[in-house]
Amino acid sequence: MSPEELYNLLKEEEKKGYYLHKNYEHCMEVINGLLDNLNNYAYLNCPCRLANNDAERDKHMICPCAYRNIDVKEHGACFCHLFVSEDHKDDEDFFPEIDDRVHLK
Repeated sequence: MSPEELYNLLKEEEKKGYYLHKNYEHCMEVINGLLDNLNNYAYLNCPCRLANNDAERDKHMICPCAYRNIDVKEHGACFCHLFVSEDHKDDEDFFPEIDDRVHLK
């Protein structure tokens, strides 16, 4: 899968109200990290989090991760800033500070 193909696939999440960040360069950095993890682990582990090389253990961190919805609702973006809310879909400088919920469990 190419970065552009994954970008277009993730863009489908807009139908659910989760928009890809307006900063395309940032999106492509995250997407390239996702693809590296796909090659290394055979699943799209969030590149902002350390994978355990076990899809079952990491299922909460597979993009879109289990924390995306609550992070976008509370902060306007997910932890890695790949997805943002509709309110911030046109703001390419929107990078709020977000605590990693994986470590808050």
